[in-house]
Amino acid sequence: MYGPTRMLVSLAVLIVASALGGMAGCASKAIPAAPPPAVVVVSTPLRQEVTDHEDFTGRTDAAQSVDLRARVSGYLAKIHFRAGDEVKQGDLLFEIDSRQYQAALDRAQAEVDGYDARVKRAEADFRRAEKLLPSNTITREEYDKIVADRGEAAAGLASAKAKVEQARLDLGFTRVTAPISGRIGRNLIDEGNLVSADSTLLANLVSVDPVFVYFNIDERTVLRLKRMAQEGRAEVRRGPDVPVLVRLADEKDYPHSAKVDFIDNRVDPATGTIRIRAVLPNPVQPDGQRRFAAGLFIGVRVPIGSPYQAVLVSERALGTDQGQKFLYVINDKKEVVYRPVLAGLLQNGLRVIEQGLESGERVITDGLQRVRPGATVEPKLEPMPVAPGRSETPKPAEAPPKANTAPEPSGAAAQPRKPE
Repeated sequence: MYGPTRMLVSLAVLIVASALGGMAGCASKAIPAAPPPAVVVVSTPLRQEVTDHEDFTGRTDAAQSVDLRARVSGYLAKIHFRAGDEVKQGDLLFEIDSRQYQAALDRAQAEVDGYDARVKRAEADFRRAEKLLPSNTITREEYDKIVADRGEAAAGLASAKAKVEQARLDLGFTRVTAPISGRIGRNLIDEGNLVSADSTLLANLVSVDPVFVYFNIDERTVLRLKRMAQEGRAEVRRGPDVPVLVRLADEKDYPHSAKVDFIDNRVDPATGTIRIRAVLPNPVQPDGQRRFAAGLFIGVRVPIGSPYQAVLVSERALGTDQGQKFLYVINDKKEVVYRPVLAGLLQNGLRVIEQGLESGERVITDGLQRVRPGATVEPKLEPMPVAPGRSETPKPAEAPPKANTAPEPSGAAAQPRKPE
């Protein structure tokens, strides 16, 4: 039999042995290693020639538009075109029944012949009277009557000739020709219908080359450009032919060039905008068609400066922190540095960085969600992503100065240093 004291001693030994065994087991387990640095894609900024700009929307319109109406009345005899055809100036389009106008011309010509005979007889009578008057063979009254008849015959001949000219014009007006070259719409009246002079609309004809592009510039942009010119931050160029770029609704870039030829003289108080018009060439394409037509939706890019060398990064490299744009930059210790920047315009998928980024720095372009400021990463250098469709590769960034030229809504071209 064991006593209570011996039982307590045995229990204490078991507890100590169990504790020592647990400590030995913990000591035998390996301490987990630290995770490897996150791998991120970095690129150096690009240097590219860009032009600051403002984008607007507009519509194309025909440079010339003519509503075709007949100048004489009659029944429509023939249509000489197909709806939608391109016609040249002077082409025959409509023909009105000309028989009554031909008859009127013949009648007027007959009157001319009759008055011509009267004039010849009056001239003969006048010559005889001049010879007989000195010998008092005829009285002065008879002589005056012969002179008057001669004058009346001459006046009648002039009036008859005028009627012939009018009848000839009316006969010519039965042939409706194209006053301009362009594309004609559908005929609005069919053959056999009565056409009323200067009233019945026959068709519409619009010019096709060039076309006009109308767009509006908002009041804030107008005031900004004027203020830049007044403060001497812009070089003003007066006159038309300010270049702009345009694109169609299904085009991403602005591949077409136009020139401003008209700027309205007032701001529309109802819309707060000023109307501007540009002339856009519209030649025939290799497929025989023209690219632009009246009424198309058009994007317009107005340069606000001459080209300059800018530092650009991919749009996806930029982050936003409560309205502040920032980049993650990798320093020499492979640490992530938070860098607030001033972002400029978007140029073909690349964002202009006006302030906050130095030349040659490495910018994280992929993996922003896996890093935080101060973290150590493993950078993987790749070329800066460029917008699709660009064949050129911009050069690494340097520190170039800016010098811009911009169109100013009062008919001038301004040169701001950078957009505000």
